[in-house]
Amino acid sequence: MPSLSVILITKNEAANIRDCLQSVAWADEIIVVDSASSDDTADIARAMGAQVYVHADWPGFGPQKNRALGYASKDWVFSIDADERVTPELRAELEQAMRTGNAEGYYCPRLSQFCGKFVHHSGWYPDYVLRLFKRGTGRFSDSLVHESVLMDGAAAKLKSPLLHYSYLTTADVERKVEHYSNAAAQQMLQAGKRSSWVGAMLSGGWAFVRTYIIRLGILDGAAGWSIALMNARTTYLKYRKLAVLNSTRISH
Repeated sequence: MPSLSVILITKNEAANIRDCLQSVAWADEIIVVDSASSDDTADIARAMGAQVYVHADWPGFGPQKNRALGYASKDWVFSIDADERVTPELRAELEQAMRTGNAEGYYCPRLSQFCGKFVHHSGWYPDYVLRLFKRGTGRFSDSLVHESVLMDGAAAKLKSPLLHYSYLTTADVERKVEHYSNAAAQQMLQAGKRSSWVGAMLSGGWAFVRTYIIRLGILDGAAGWSIALMNARTTYLKYRKLAVLNSTRISH
């Protein structure tokens, strides 16, 4: 059986880290790169047998995951976030893929929960994410947010979902909207993009229509409506913040 390294990055994930690590406890090696958490994240991870490396600076999601990847030493790498869980069915598929599969990497369909409800529309499922790959064949993009794995070889798709407990409460929604809109605005600024207040409003409106109508969020009931509003607000804020950054750069 080929060996497996599980890697993840953390920041104040004490509420999530135990369940996450329990779901991958069968792996040969677990690597945690922690951003100097102020809670018990690092201590919990160490107690559960993970190798914990603390990096207080924050270079962005992609670079931080590449740090974790640099510590991995096994044949295969599986990247997981603290709010995700590997089910027994997905574990079986991962092990079979490593043992007999022909691809260099594998996508998992991610099934996300929003405030207590698993979401099957709204553009959220199947949300294929490349998480399993042979060590040495992939690395993470340098994106500050919404990083992805850049593969040298072919990748295939698995069937069993990776469970994602992303938005547990409305407080989580607010916190992540603010965080992702800030990071996205900075990333777009670095890419030389520009925005305006009008453009921000139009982009936010389109995000709502795309989520609720085109991507069938209406079939997700109240959760679909809330997700459409969240996407609209995140999109509006990231372009509004980009417009502010554009103006600040011009004034200087």
